[in-house]
Amino acid sequence: MIYLDNSATTKPYDDVLQSYITVAQNYFGNPSSLHALGGEAERLLSQSRSVIAGLLGVKHTEIVFTSGGTEGNNLAIKGTAIALRSRGRHIITTAVEHASVSEAFKQLETLGFEVTYVPVDENGAVSVQSIEQALRHDTVLVSIIHVNNETGAVQPIAEIGRLLRKHPKVRFHTDHVQGVGKVPLAFYDANIDLCTISGHKFHGVKGTGILYVREGVLLDPILSGGQQESQYRAGTENLPGIVAMAKALRMTLEKQENKIRHLNEMKQALLSFFGSMPNVILNTPNASAPHIVNVSFPGLKPEVIVHALEERDIFVSTKSACSSKAKEVSHVLLEMGRGREAAESAIRISLSVENTMSEIQQFQQIVQEVIPKLYEVTR
Repeated sequence: MIYLDNSATTKPYDDVLQSYITVAQNYFGNPSSLHALGGEAERLLSQSRSVIAGLLGVKHTEIVFTSGGTEGNNLAIKGTAIALRSRGRHIITTAVEHASVSEAFKQLETLGFEVTYVPVDENGAVSVQSIEQALRHDTVLVSIIHVNNETGAVQPIAEIGRLLRKHPKVRFHTDHVQGVGKVPLAFYDANIDLCTISGHKFHGVKGTGILYVREGVLLDPILSGGQQESQYRAGTENLPGIVAMAKALRMTLEKQENKIRHLNEMKQALLSFFGSMPNVILNTPNASAPHIVNVSFPGLKPEVIVHALEERDIFVSTKSACSSKAKEVSHVLLEMGRGREAAESAIRISLSVENTMSEIQQFQQIVQEVIPKLYEVTR
């Protein structure tokens, strides 16, 4: 098997799974319970929070545990908008966000908020100038994805953050789900107020996530109930998953430069390969994340390509896993001006450090066999 759908989810590291099992078996107490078992669980929870904060270069009090990227994005966006609604009801995002962001903004529109959707250029990037032009006196939130989940395009988060230093009443959120371990981001230097991370994107287990909430930032919780997570997120913490996520993050960030170099080598090999194929459209810009390659095969349906490769034990995807079963074509590629033909025939190949150059070479060979046969059938 050659697994090339790592932007959808990654395979948990063996050590991460072992940590999960150990904690689930031996530290099953509720961290909120007053007895000894609860106290042991609470200490382990606090230890994990400190470890993660240290790895991300922030304070432990700024880490809020969630169930993943979707919850983190919803909490950051809706929580900020609702908390600051008396100050203003104008919010800004891009036209190429993950569904968990774009749908949250659409819901806020039904609640009386006004949204500016900033366009992107042919490389899928927004300009700092366009963000500056969109700002108004009643703007309360800017939310920009860091690494696009379909194309790998990287947004100028640090530059936008520097711009927003001049507008201290505006909160700045970024979806960093695809960036962790691949495109480094210093939260403080980039003036980020809120940042979303998902554990299963870096070899942790599903159902785990982190929302960084800068000290002093106001949020209205979207889950009401207990006092957990500084009252931002009610519900018993997923302690085994959190401990496993802390380990996965540490393992991901170890020797990060070497891992990024390895990803880039495989990505460049893929870009060179697809660039030499006839009738293939490269959708991934040159200046992009090291783990995502998006290409279109005009005239072919992406789901047909996915299943044809699956028959050869190779796994790729069409677009975001959260949207891959929807019938719509890629809105990201349309916003980049790629045209409908490219948008309705695109596949995404996404890498992890566990992939090898040998796998990439095998994948290329099989693509050279499969794609011409698919074109013959469609003629």
